[in-house]
Amino acid sequence: MSLITLKSDREIRGMQKSGAVLAGMHLGLRKIIKPGISSWDIEKFALRYLAENNAKPEEKGFEGYEYATCVSINNEICHGFPRKDVLLKNGDLVKVDTVVSVDGYMSDSCWAYAVGEVSDEVKDLMAVTKKALYLGIDQAIVGNRIGDIGNAIQTYVEDEHGYGDVRDYIGHGIQPTMHESPDVPGYGKAGKGLRLRAGMTITIEPMVNAGDWRCDSSAPDGWTVTTVDGSLSCQYEHTLVVTDDGPKILTSQDPEYDAKYLLK
Repeated sequence: MSLITLKSDREIRGMQKSGAVLAGMHLGLRKIIKPGISSWDIEKFALRYLAENNAKPEEKGFEGYEYATCVSINNEICHGFPRKDVLLKNGDLVKVDTVVSVDGYMSDSCWAYAVGEVSDEVKDLMAVTKKALYLGIDQAIVGNRIGDIGNAIQTYVEDEHGYGDVRDYIGHGIQPTMHESPDVPGYGKAGKGLRLRAGMTITIEPMVNAGDWRCDSSAPDGWTVTTVDGSLSCQYEHTLVVTDDGPKILTSQDPEYDAKYLLK
């Protein structure tokens, strides 16, 4: 495990600025995601928005990845390519994930979008996944352990709702690089793992499958990960900082919804 750095107020404020740009991008996507656009249109919007806000798309070029965003549709769990020949259809479930930096400070967020009118199955999966994210965030308090975050997510997703809680892809520390220690799984045992301290900056990102939790990473493109049974998958993710006053979300899209988690 690499060294875990506790961030200064200057670093946290820099990440907050980056997070605000990333949140703004997601808010803009709410307006354009609809039946008939291509997943490439999402990439084009993101690139334009980030350029206009002096933000760098950190995923582009990471380990050979060629795009600013990951656009994963329906049974694609994560790392889907934005594609010109893939048009969104009424009823689709789309997840858009990206990492950006502003003045060297990073933030990471994934959001799920319903395309047009979606089924009750999609609505429920989205609601459960989003609630799981916030249950995990609620455990990110000084003195708790990493396992408390994962256990809250896993118990809600699997025991209460019978969905599959993905194990293969997890949250992580962030800043000064995209992936830092500690690992932050969306599953685990309460009271186990690294103890959380004020100044840690992490991502929490539950990926929830409507069926089996397992992943298929055998796609020819070498990146796209799908469910093994073809079931739908959903993901939500925030970047946050652990503080003595509780977890503070740095990528909030909704100040009213996130009122208790906002950094003053």
